[in-house]
Amino acid sequence: MQSVKKELLAALASELETLSPGAGAKAAFESPKVAEHGDFACTAAMQLSKALKKNPRELATSLREALAKNEQFAKWVSEIEIAGPGFINVRLKPEAKQEVVREVLAQANCYGYQKETGKKMMVEFVSANPTGPLHVGHGRQGALGDAICNLWATQGEQVYREFYYNDAGVQINNLAISTQLRAKGFKPGDPEWPESAYNGEYINDIAQDFLAKKTVQADDRSFTASGDVEDMDSIRQFAVAYLRREQDLDLKAFEVKFDNYYLESSLYTSGRVESAVQKLKEAGKTYEQDGALWLKSTDYGDDKDRVMKKSDGSYTYFVPDVAYHLAKWERGFQRVVNIQGTDHHGTIARVRAGLQAAGSGIPEGYPDYVLHTMVRVIKDGQEVKISKRTGGYVTLRDLIDWTSKDAVRFFLLSRKPDTEYTFDIDLAVQKNNDNPVYYVQYAHARICSVLAAWAEKEGGDAATLGKVDLSALNTPAAQSLMLALAKYPEMLTAAARDFAAHDVTFYLRDLAATYHSYYDAERILVEDESVKKARLALVAATAQVIRNGLAILGVSAPAKM
Repeated sequence: MQSVKKELLAALASELETLSPGAGAKAAFESPKVAEHGDFACTAAMQLSKALKKNPRELATSLREALAKNEQFAKWVSEIEIAGPGFINVRLKPEAKQEVVREVLAQANCYGYQKETGKKMMVEFVSANPTGPLHVGHGRQGALGDAICNLWATQGEQVYREFYYNDAGVQINNLAISTQLRAKGFKPGDPEWPESAYNGEYINDIAQDFLAKKTVQADDRSFTASGDVEDMDSIRQFAVAYLRREQDLDLKAFEVKFDNYYLESSLYTSGRVESAVQKLKEAGKTYEQDGALWLKSTDYGDDKDRVMKKSDGSYTYFVPDVAYHLAKWERGFQRVVNIQGTDHHGTIARVRAGLQAAGSGIPEGYPDYVLHTMVRVIKDGQEVKISKRTGGYVTLRDLIDWTSKDAVRFFLLSRKPDTEYTFDIDLAVQKNNDNPVYYVQYAHARICSVLAAWAEKEGGDAATLGKVDLSALNTPAAQSLMLALAKYPEMLTAAARDFAAHDVTFYLRDLAATYHSYYDAERILVEDESVKKARLALVAATAQVIRNGLAILGVSAPAKM
């Protein structure tokens, strides 16, 4: 139905241009708030009434008369009605709605995709410190980041996934110290055990493998332990490589892949941090006070100036972030999205201030941020907080093992990122309509079952359904399902624009409900051959859109359940 809508928009633009030069560029359709009012709504008459000094309802009447004579409107539209102060409601002919079935079956996996823009976009997400397994919050980031990448790919962007490893700083020293103490035989609770140490059982696993002089192979490195408990550099490198590998396995289980892993340490070894600081100095955006170097971040909307370099010579944590984002810009990424926890909110203003102050031509508001809250986990009616493996938080691997990759992804994407979310383990494993991912997947499996029965009994081939006569799809139930399919492309565009992956889960649940209602209202494998094939084409298109939507979320679409 996208082709029909484009034709009608072009016709509307032409008639608006006739009424008022320049108005054609604002031609648009809205979805009526009440479905009974029609399929499209147009508010152009009310928008133009003031400029044209005409009553909006009278203007709507004139526009309605012009549209009624238009060739495209005559072809696809059954009624044009005026409502209220000047709304124009459009009702489509059944054959206009039927076009969506042909579009879906013809475009298949690419239904809803827009033309390639040639623009490069980077999404940075997960970016966990290599100091422990990935927790549930990292899982929420992984699901969000992957879905947002998939959404923007449908809009024609060249999307690049990056994982930023914070492999420098205090937390890595604490990791090395914790591993060394475990290798020496100390454990949490001993007098020698510092408060800053990591307590999880995984630290002992690292220590024992270090003593055994094992080799660890991660995605971007291989390291063999020296086995010497006094060799802190070897301990540090082995522990980081070990946890890199652990996190790689977590991400593999979650089916999240990255195009690149960027190391924080490289910002220092390559001189990028020093170079960024020098740029800010040369731009006159820094000053010295109390032995520290400050950034004039208040010049860019921050509530106070920020320390860049402390009196002891070390940099504050936002400085490497500025250097990192300068590198992103230099690498050609004109649009960058960072997915982080809400605890990073305070860094946004200072990072953007640093980028503006560097004078590299970076626009205001670069980069974009999507901030998410943490996740509570409920099992057997009780909150789960402790994981034996970590000594504290629930890991992403725990959540996947208790439920499934599909359930974790769908559930973590079912709310706005900044909304508190409670993950109910018991609900995620239920096989009924209360479980949203099961409900959507079951709709797909139900359709596949119908298509399989047709193929087995009659030798039917789903590949031929794109060319069948669809005129039998004129019932209210069929038209409701076709309108739901037609909403998919615009939903993708809006969800990408707003970084709203949850919109996809809402859409899929609504589509599944509409399909289940259709299935209950009309038998598909009927005696009448033309009716049967038209209905088979409709449900095949529905299965295709469900598959496409689930793929955006990284969730499978099983043919049997």
